[in-house]
Amino acid sequence: MSAPNPGSDRPLVVVTGASSGIGAASARALAADGWHPVLGARRVERLQEIADEVGGTALPLDVTDADSVAAFAASVRELVDGGAPLRGLVNNAGGAQGTEKVIEADEDKWRWMWESNVLGTLRVTKALLPLLIDSGDGHVVTITSIAGLEVYDGGSGYTAAKHAEGALHRTLRGELLGEPVRVTEIAPGAVETEFALVRFDGDEARAAKVYEGITPLVADDVAEVVAFAMSRPSHVNLDTIVLKPRDQATGMRFHRR
Repeated sequence: MSAPNPGSDRPLVVVTGASSGIGAASARALAADGWHPVLGARRVERLQEIADEVGGTALPLDVTDADSVAAFAASVRELVDGGAPLRGLVNNAGGAQGTEKVIEADEDKWRWMWESNVLGTLRVTKALLPLLIDSGDGHVVTITSIAGLEVYDGGSGYTAAKHAEGALHRTLRGELLGEPVRVTEIAPGAVETEFALVRFDGDEARAAKVYEGITPLVADDVAEVVAFAMSRPSHVNLDTIVLKPRDQATGMRFHRR
């Protein structure tokens, strides 16, 4: 896939899961702040449309496939070798499948959630950390979820994966101490994107019910927080940011009108 040469005046920021939702919105917000977004996702046609819109680079990426991540990282290195430092990484790829209770747990769904949320974040972060360190002013932002801070009935597979992803990310905070890399975890509550549609296998009526009677967050709300965190001075590290709709108190407690 082709893209404009970023040059050295716009630092690179990688955004995973960037073909829709929070990833696409983050690409737009960061481009407006002067970044050159390098967008990764499996749906390459949609990805290219967004890259063309924001003046970024679109690269195919499946975070559940180690070879795909290696090829993606190699392409990012080529951009860096062209003179643009990699200063940002937004780990956004992931998702949920199903709402089975533990007694009914579907191991295939669990496996996919761990591959996409946990190992996917590990693969991409591990591959790009040397470039972020070499930039002299790097920043890793991981989009987790309030499901990484609490649990709820029927959500064991997703909450377990998000707890693990959060633990991985927060471990970086100590391991990178002394390195020129900031580490920010953003944990959203209810955000109306394709998330619920994927979780319920394309059942639009069931997905819509999740947000019925509330005013949820939208992707742009989260993207604005991503851009804000990454625009702080280099000595300021926003460690963990939790954002929820006013109508949401906990993962499963809502005020519905």
